[in-house]
Amino acid sequence: MGGTILMAEIFLRAARPSDAEAVAALQSLPGVRFGTLRLPYPSAEDIAKWLARQSDHDRDLVVCADVEIIAIGGLHRSFGRRGHVGSLGMAVHDGWIGKGIGTRLLTALVDRAENWLGLTRIELTVFTDNASAIALYRKFRFEVEGTHWRYALRDGVLIDAFSMARLKP
Repeated sequence: MGGTILMAEIFLRAARPSDAEAVAALQSLPGVRFGTLRLPYPSAEDIAKWLARQSDHDRDLVVCADVEIIAIGGLHRSFGRRGHVGSLGMAVHDGWIGKGIGTRLLTALVDRAENWLGLTRIELTVFTDNASAIALYRKFRFEVEGTHWRYALRDGVLIDAFSMARLKP
């Protein structure tokens, strides 16, 4: 990374359908795909439809460095008797890992969940070999609740994942 990129203005905002091309590019990065359930070659059209269906209770945020989308995270509220629960997922651009982007994004998602939606439980799954993501989640008081054995196929191999949750203090 050059000095110019590190001097970029970093900000968060709601994702919108016009972000579809940039989100597809982000989801196509090897590191993002390695750490998430994303399949190769996402369609910008499908992503645009998905972003257009969001509501106030089901929102994705993007982190931008000037005009480039460098991370995306979603908080999706459950309904009915699980209306106090949200599920969380996020991805950070391969070139921005370790620069505080995940912390900024997770701070915003937890704030939205607990202080604006009244959620008292946030859940996520993370591959057991994703040490940097697990460390980030632990920093935010997410705890491992169990292991999903052979959870997902990645590069032809079944990978385990942790089920993690944060309970509002």
